[in-house]
Amino acid sequence: MKLVLTEEEQFLKDTAKNFADERSPITHFRALRDNNDPLLWDKDLWSEMTKLGWPGILIPEDYGGSNFGVTGISVILNECAKTLTPSPLFATGVIGAYSITNYGTEKQKEFYLPKIVNGELTTALAIDESSHHNPADTEIIAKKQGSSFIINGKKTFVIDGASADLIILLARTSGIKGDMTGLTLFLVDANSNGIDRRKLDMADSRNYANINFKNVEIPDSDILGDLETGGETIENILDIGRIAMASEMLGNAEAAFETTLDYLKQRKQFGVLIGSFQALQHRAAEMFCEIELTKSSVMGAMKAADEGSNELQRLSSLAKTMAGETLHLVSNEAVQMHGGIGVTDEYDIGFFLKRARVAEQIFGSSKYHTERYANLSGF
Repeated sequence: MKLVLTEEEQFLKDTAKNFADERSPITHFRALRDNNDPLLWDKDLWSEMTKLGWPGILIPEDYGGSNFGVTGISVILNECAKTLTPSPLFATGVIGAYSITNYGTEKQKEFYLPKIVNGELTTALAIDESSHHNPADTEIIAKKQGSSFIINGKKTFVIDGASADLIILLARTSGIKGDMTGLTLFLVDANSNGIDRRKLDMADSRNYANINFKNVEIPDSDILGDLETGGETIENILDIGRIAMASEMLGNAEAAFETTLDYLKQRKQFGVLIGSFQALQHRAAEMFCEIELTKSSVMGAMKAADEGSNELQRLSSLAKTMAGETLHLVSNEAVQMHGGIGVTDEYDIGFFLKRARVAEQIFGSSKYHTERYANLSGF
């Protein structure tokens, strides 16, 4: 496994960097937040991303995509994260595209994938039901009734859940809470009768929702994958999402670190640059080392996903753990080194800390993945 980008992947990364710097600087994110934008992402910007082909990175050419792989979409998210660019790219271009491409029927692929590629359809994965990530704790019920299922229950912290057109829902068709068997995935029209979406106000000013399902009827044809194989399927989908999110979190950490370095080179105390203080140099060196280690972990996981490695589960948990711990460290240190002004709204550095605290919890915290990695390794 070579931990380097191909020429095509580097081109995608460079394109994303130029796009983020020119079309979506942090001032763009700040404006969306300050204007209380209902979507908390820009439709025009999403349209531009669509023209660049980003929602179709994981989608085969037969359905209009480019099939550039997990590394391709992850390096794009990494660069967009450096300017805190909000968009449906993660929830739709990663989770939605991968789920339907790999587990959808031919009819589902033909119907949904071209719409994702064209930017006509956004998706959201509704999986968790409490403040802690654990797919096995699914309690929402899907009860068989004729040729349909009736859904009752709730989902929490659904990424892009306030605006998505299609909900990928994990529900229990048999078994009890804590059991990974008896789970089934469904494709649910977000505008179906009985769905109530409540937008969440989160620290990172992104699009999240709690969703209640009351007697929502879903036909058999909208099952994603096979009946009661959702436990295995969702873990495969989540592993891809965890790798992409780890890459995004790495981008957050890199940007926060660079911003802090610039500040150390400009800010003076007692008539000298604070970057000359050895204690701060040591702390900056520690951040640099942790970021470099995280880069290797994330790159290894991306390549494992594209190569179909049987180490994918372990490497995805390693990447998410490393990204979570590194971003936590860097975001903390960045604010500390800026001093009191670091927690004011005037400076952008506080945005990275707020994003860090939310992103750390997406699809499992570092603690969750440390335990998962140990279990997968036989400890």
